[in-house]
Amino acid sequence: METNSDAVVKDLRSAADSVSADDEFSATPLHEIESLCMSCGENGITRLLLTRIPHFREVVLMAFECPHCNERNSEIQFAGELQPRGCHYQLKVPSGDAEVLNRQVVKSDSATIRIPELDFEIPPDAQRGKLSTVEGILLRAVDELQALQDERKKVDPGTAEAIDQFLVKLRSFAAGNFSFTFILDDPAGNSFIENPSAPSLDPLLSIQFYERTREQQASLGFLVDQPSAEEINGNVNRGISAEENNLGANTMQSVPHGSVGAVAGRRGIAQVNPDQVAVALCRYSAPEEVDTLPSSCGACAAACVTHFYATKIPYFQEVIVMATTCDMCGYRSSELKPGGEIPKKGKKITLSVRNVEDLSRDVIKSDTASVIVPELDLELASGTLGGMVTTVEGLITKISESLERLHGFQLGDSVDEWKKKKWQDFTSRLMKLLELEESWTLILDDAMASSFISPITDAIEDDKQLIAEEYERSWEQNEALGLNDMDTSSADIAYDTATHPATGQ
Repeated sequence: METNSDAVVKDLRSAADSVSADDEFSATPLHEIESLCMSCGENGITRLLLTRIPHFREVVLMAFECPHCNERNSEIQFAGELQPRGCHYQLKVPSGDAEVLNRQVVKSDSATIRIPELDFEIPPDAQRGKLSTVEGILLRAVDELQALQDERKKVDPGTAEAIDQFLVKLRSFAAGNFSFTFILDDPAGNSFIENPSAPSLDPLLSIQFYERTREQQASLGFLVDQPSAEEINGNVNRGISAEENNLGANTMQSVPHGSVGAVAGRRGIAQVNPDQVAVALCRYSAPEEVDTLPSSCGACAAACVTHFYATKIPYFQEVIVMATTCDMCGYRSSELKPGGEIPKKGKKITLSVRNVEDLSRDVIKSDTASVIVPELDLELASGTLGGMVTTVEGLITKISESLERLHGFQLGDSVDEWKKKKWQDFTSRLMKLLELEESWTLILDDAMASSFISPITDAIEDDKQLIAEEYERSWEQNEALGLNDMDTSSADIAYDTATHPATGQ
């Protein structure tokens, strides 16, 4: 990164003020800041450029160079908002596959990298925000471990020799001599591993999104309430009196159903407006009241309120609708949780979309459902979009937005032209589904049978475009859902004892 010789060296405050005055990151100039070199103690130059990776994130690129000792380093930091949920990437790297080692990796300041085969972990503080490749991340770790080896050999020769042996293994992994698993976990949700097969599923790469814990919220700089004594001690509150239990239960407020949201149609569901979702679903079975409970915002961790109620959807099951709105940052979310017992079988729902009326069908997609569109060879694994209440049109729109956000590098100016054209063609074909030039198929495959597409006829069996099939879950599906280790024998005994008291036993 070079600038004119008469470039003005600014201090950090001046650069920040200049940046805040710009409306767009793309118009932000290159800033130079005089800063201390940690190698020789002289002053060097740090260059900052605020830019936007197309369809991905706003970032700050930083490059330091010292003219006295030629020390150089680079760093990337995110200038945009934190994501509502954390992300967990797991990449399987086969031996001898240079293409996988060359995949682009965006590692934010809060991300942790692990390689289970080496019992090796790169904590967030070890490597700051970085734009690199899988191979580059490993070689950077080698360089940082090697840097202090001379001092270690003088102070602790045994540890230094063990590190030398470990570095040999790490270099072999970086060269592709062994297969291994590359895990990237970021509670901020701002990290990324490239999927060259996008938008198709990558058999080597799995992505999961999760809710941040209180400790992770605090590590990201959010103000988090301290845990109560009951939460710290676990089972302390089991011995409190019935009056205290009733007092705790009374802290949950109830509000009349009519006071939540306004009259909404299908557009409210398509836009995932939590207030309107609650009202729109009430045409199935309106509850007597909507309950509220205190909660915290998933984006800014501020205190807010979650509205929820249980309702019965015909031809489906009892569900719990939850809607949260944050007055501090404006973040809104809606969730739908299945109620009742766990179904014994999974369910696959197939819809043939032919007309505008089909685009307006209500869709309930759970966290465990995968989405498949055979005409596009599109398959989204379970958990990719989370659980949502929407319409067929809203689901396709959400898929398009999510794919552009997760795979923004496929549209960057450094991507091969044929890859960029491939992605643009797919995006165009995806949005053309909503124009209904041809009929297409939407498949929801849910191992928990907690997803739903509404029929357009009074009786679901009369809807010939909608097919629901039940199937036996595989052992792997039960394992992923935690059902193989679930033991309800104690609860069954307690239930039988309560309903049928023992006589003489």
